[in-house]
Amino acid sequence: MNRKIRMAIAGLGFGAEFIPIYQNHPHTEMYAICQRSSDKLKTMGDHFGIPVRYASFEEMLKDVKIDAVHINTPIPNHAEQSIAALNAGKHVACTVPMATSVEDCRRIVEAQHASGKNYMMMETAVYTREFLHVKKLRDSGALGRIQFLRGAHQQEMAGWPGYWEGLPPMHYATHAVSPLLALAESEVDFVSCFGSGRIADCLIEKYGSPFAVESALFRLKNSTLAAEVTRSLFETSREYIESFDIYADTMSFEWQRLEDEDPALFTGEDGKRVKIPDYAHLLPESIRRYTTEGVYDSQENQHLSFTQGSGHGGSHPHLANEFVMSIVEHREPYPNVLTSANWTCAGICAHESAMKGGEIVKIPQF
Repeated sequence: MNRKIRMAIAGLGFGAEFIPIYQNHPHTEMYAICQRSSDKLKTMGDHFGIPVRYASFEEMLKDVKIDAVHINTPIPNHAEQSIAALNAGKHVACTVPMATSVEDCRRIVEAQHASGKNYMMMETAVYTREFLHVKKLRDSGALGRIQFLRGAHQQEMAGWPGYWEGLPPMHYATHAVSPLLALAESEVDFVSCFGSGRIADCLIEKYGSPFAVESALFRLKNSTLAAEVTRSLFETSREYIESFDIYADTMSFEWQRLEDEDPALFTGEDGKRVKIPDYAHLLPESIRRYTTEGVYDSQENQHLSFTQGSGHGGSHPHLANEFVMSIVEHREPYPNVLTSANWTCAGICAHESAMKGGEIVKIPQF
């Protein structure tokens, strides 16, 4: 493709974080935005100077000038919109999770294969500065042999949009699952998961999921490794945390317990707090600043990903760059559609196991 890739973004809450990244990326044109609310569509379009605007996702897909669609809409829409965009001949980037059922993950895989277009689940956790730093330690051999992996994502979702209420914790587990699998360079084979505690009846009735916390033990495919993941969404007292711990025979990494602390590195039994460097140098110069700043114009108007979670660890421009460059270079993105499905189905199957009292559930292969 000799010209710039024409990008469209659907969903302008969290999705607005990516508008100036695509506007400033050397290989993209921020061409169109889509939002159901006409007032928000106008406000965002005017603020960022984007003239092509759609209130309908279906109408937007009819625009033959659009090359790629970045989906940031509510979770229940991800599967159908991803499939529709792939069927319309668009490359697709979709925020997590890929879907909330194994069957919908399968349908997305089939749609991607049929279309030949790129699909990438935009998983922030494998592009944070913390992940990139530990990956560098792994690749250099400093970690040694990985022996065990642990992840957690605990967040109080009271007051968030209604589709979150009572959501099974493991249906939104990719932030905790993905860095473990990526660092182990493996996929999940099977899982046993237990639910713990109970949320309010008014929350349970929406999805039929009673647990306050779900904790899973995953066996990795063709590996001696296991990984543990804990997830909570409601009525569990805890500061927001998306974390991973990696234990290896030479060096180990533990995420900080409080947001204002630093993580710890252990060499043998000796541990120390470490400052994690930024990895903006891996990006085109024009988008490097977005690893440390949000896109809004005031502290009062920052998206929650910056006020809770430090902007997803500077991952946003890395995600956008990976998606764009996979198109430019005619290669699969990371994660590609199959990896995205495994990371998502790991959580879906974990919840199924929890509902069956910890019964082992095999992760489907696509």
